[in-house]
Amino acid sequence: QAQFVESGGGLVQPGGSLKLSCAASGSIFSIYVMGWYRQAPGKQRELVATVTSRDSTNYSDSVKGRFTISRDNAKNTVYLQMNRLKPEDTAVYYCNAYSLSTRRNYWGQGIQVNVSS
Repeated sequence: QAQFVESGGGLVQPGGSLKLSCAASGSIFSIYVMGWYRQAPGKQRELVATVTSRDSTNYSDSVKGRFTISRDNAKNTVYLQMNRLKPEDTAVYYCNAYSLSTRRNYWGQGIQVNVSS
């Protein structure tokens, strides 16, 4: 049933780095946009970053300059390099993909990122 394989989360100290990976199932065709969203305790889900199949990127102001999103179209995989992490980045990060074939969004189960000293 799982349509994404997410990895790379964990616990890091402030100022540290993590790299998240999300591989979409081969059963999801014609993925146009892939991205990452996050939900912190007591807050609503918010955009982190997205990238299209043509490598156009979009970032939340809160992560701009610190995070870098990229994708490998052949592998249906999206990455999120997170640098200079802050305690405010602590959240569950969710992988997302939009398919042109089905015109629907698909969501991962989420991966925990904890930034704490």
